[in-house]
Amino acid sequence: MVEENGSIRTLSVDIGGSGVKAMVLDITGNPVTERARLDTPQPATPEVVINAIVVLAAAQGEFHRVSVGFPGVVRCGVTETAVNLHPDWIGFDLETALLKQLNKPVRVINDADMQGFGAIAGKGVELVITLGTGFGSALFVDGKLVPNMEMGHHPFRKGETFEQQLRRAELEKIGDKRWNKRLEKAIASLQHLFNYDYLYIGGGEAVKVNLQLPLNVKLIPNITGLLGGIALWREEKR
Repeated sequence: MVEENGSIRTLSVDIGGSGVKAMVLDITGNPVTERARLDTPQPATPEVVINAIVVLAAAQGEFHRVSVGFPGVVRCGVTETAVNLHPDWIGFDLETALLKQLNKPVRVINDADMQGFGAIAGKGVELVITLGTGFGSALFVDGKLVPNMEMGHHPFRKGETFEQQLRRAELEKIGDKRWNKRLEKAIASLQHLFNYDYLYIGGGEAVKVNLQLPLNVKLIPNITGLLGGIALWREEKR
């Protein structure tokens, strides 16, 4: 590995249900390449998604280590759930598989957790939700992550989960207006549940948010999911 100095470049990868994104960050977390994207191959098995990452990586130039955000529970580099991908991901050692393909040190984390690292201020209780193919979530207390919370699969209203009520397919089904009303109820519910100091809303469908948001709720750009990749190397996460 390159010494811990400004020459270290981190390839940051965000695996989503509809797209796989990548860019290279410098040691401070600033982009040094343009964000690149490929549609998530279907069916989204580990093999084809890893192939997409290899293609993206080859176009990003030099990098020394890799950070990956994955849409599911991740423990020690192994993906344990994959609701919006393929069942073959359950119990898959993504960290080791990518290490073999890219020949660089790899760290893998839940995608909303990685997005959160790119968004938070590091003070108080901060909640992050991501609106896209599914519904991601991440909780931080004074900058420390509570990993793999997966709030999206918890009951929300009318016998359905946050993800069932707010995922992209539901937005397309019911339209922006009704979806925003649901989101408003979700924000109120999450405030009562977590008493957060700040809520950050990201993901591909955050652009569809059309609400008078409370002062402690902030929209964040989708690129935040990649910018958080640098945080995986700031301290030992294991």
